[in-house]
Amino acid sequence: MRSILICSFLAIFIMGFTSIKQPGCTENKLNGTWLPTAQEFGGTVLPKGSFETQQLIINDSTYIFSAESLDKGTLSYQDGKMDIYGKEGVNTGKHFSALYKLENDELTICYNLSGNGYPEVFSTKGKPMFFLSVYKRSVVK
Repeated sequence: MRSILICSFLAIFIMGFTSIKQPGCTENKLNGTWLPTAQEFGGTVLPKGSFETQQLIINDSTYIFSAESLDKGTLSYQDGKMDIYGKEGVNTGKHFSALYKLENDELTICYNLSGNGYPEVFSTKGKPMFFLSVYKRSVVK
């Protein structure tokens, strides 16, 4: 009986420590499922019907973009700049550079599809290889 109590106490004690976050460790604020609410390409606003079934899933340094097909890859981001590397799907082997901002669960990404530099502003006007998407975080119900 005594050994059962000791084992139970140890199990509860260990479980308590595994749920404590370490100092300096923060959850990645971009992690989650994102649904587009607005898009533009090369200065042209796209109709909602063209993107209403799309979704972007970010999990730390990986992404899955679902549109007509799946596109998977890796990404890195810091200080409002993002680098995206296609690993599977139509963008395999491609590198895209982007500008991003996160405000109130709204993620805005302005992609330079040529990958030869970061956009300077969140606009595609006059930039035929720029694509902008505004995403809202999906809420699981």
